[in-house]
Amino acid sequence: MSGDAFLVLRGGRLVDARAHAAPAADVLIRGETIVEVGPPGLAAPGDAAVIDASGRLLHPGLVNAHTHGHGNLAKGMGDRWTLELLLTAAPWVGGRRTDEDKYLTTYIGALEMLMKGCTACYDLTFEFPVPTPEGLAACAQAYADAGMRAVVAPMVADASFFESIPGLMDALTPGLRKEVEQLRAAPSRSTLAAMRKALRAWSHDHGRVRPAVAPTIPHHCSDAFMKGCAALAADFGVGVHSHVQESKVQVIAALQRYGKTQTAHLDDLGLLGPDFTVGHGVWLDDDDMRRLADHGCSVAHNPGSNMRLGNGIADVRAMLDHGIAVGIGTDGASCSDNLNVYEAMRLASFGSKVQGPDTARWLTTEEVLVAATEGSARALGFGDRVGRIAPGFAADIVLLDLGHPNWLPLNDATNQLVHTEDGGAVDKVLVGGRVVVDAGRPVGVDLAKLAGDVERARARLERSGRKSKALFERLSTVVNRFCPGLARVPYHIDRFAGGHHVHYHPRG
Repeated sequence: MSGDAFLVLRGGRLVDARAHAAPAADVLIRGETIVEVGPPGLAAPGDAAVIDASGRLLHPGLVNAHTHGHGNLAKGMGDRWTLELLLTAAPWVGGRRTDEDKYLTTYIGALEMLMKGCTACYDLTFEFPVPTPEGLAACAQAYADAGMRAVVAPMVADASFFESIPGLMDALTPGLRKEVEQLRAAPSRSTLAAMRKALRAWSHDHGRVRPAVAPTIPHHCSDAFMKGCAALAADFGVGVHSHVQESKVQVIAALQRYGKTQTAHLDDLGLLGPDFTVGHGVWLDDDDMRRLADHGCSVAHNPGSNMRLGNGIADVRAMLDHGIAVGIGTDGASCSDNLNVYEAMRLASFGSKVQGPDTARWLTTEEVLVAATEGSARALGFGDRVGRIAPGFAADIVLLDLGHPNWLPLNDATNQLVHTEDGGAVDKVLVGGRVVVDAGRPVGVDLAKLAGDVERARARLERSGRKSKALFERLSTVVNRFCPGLARVPYHIDRFAGGHHVHYHPRG
């Protein structure tokens, strides 16, 4: 469709999340933008293209507030992994990637998200030892080719996982310590210079794909490095996204290093603001939440990953009560094993309901659906353009087949989007007015050829990763003995489902 061409969706039912309704409506689109939403028979130019949306439920494209494109080639590679074991496994499951691999792993994730009703994402991708213009261009091109909207934020740090956890290096044998030292991060000056080069080289040809900056975890970064990342983001007018208080181990490590929480320390450094997104935030307390709300930050809630890695269940009700903008994410396929935002919504709802008997503190389905659309869009910096089916917003629209068993019968569109839909009813997906999924399949994609390309990459990475896998297996015994000990240190809040009620009040 040309930039000024009209398209009208006729005969569909448009979900109204807050009203729990799905009234009949037509949608008029010009180019990439929704012009008007109105009752059936809405006036449209005579030459407007028409999509018959009868028997279809229309909802805004879901927005994945936190994922990792580099993880898609590593889905299913682990089972009983904590976050700390996942970080230990990173050189094995995510290393040795060519630029072609970086494109491929991002592309298969983009297709999965589109086929499951997600039209935009915040991708914290990774390259070792430093981000490169070529690698980031490969990721951006993958989203552009799939037809998806994205923010691509290279993850960076100037300390390794083993250096960042107090006492962990000392727990290694001399031989393991020597091998781990070879995995050191590049010097901060080199990484910041590489980031600046990559941001300067970012091409407008990537269209709907923008860059951002992702200092991966605060205590993996020196204070000077964190400030350098913030300065880069300010220079280029992009967002900052970091994993903050994702696990209890991170909280205790930060207390030992800073004498205060990661959030309090980030506040002291001046990093918090409307363009700052907290990944996870499972172990935020009320003081942390007040700080984030006061600065207008967003939180990307990833309930599936939080459960999968044993990090606990975030108190999203408290976040919303404090006025924090909350989005919904899947995290990466290496730690949640799919990129299904419908599932993430379901888990966000269910997770809130196992935290206690007070139903007033449970998340409502409308809160979850709004978080996965408007809230996530705000985290991406797209809040004025994405997340709603309304005039002036981008025509990122999903059409679900109401004849699918998920929708037989249709009782409450909002409840069923969150609790029932699993991606199986996705019929069409539009991004910027362009149909990118039709009859449940990505348009113009040879999935059989793609499967062959992926299998060849998987087999090659498996062969080249044998040494890294062996090192992980040796390190995992130490990590899995040391880090759970930190997670048992008393703290004044408890996010575990098992009722480990231990109390400690931090300073700062």
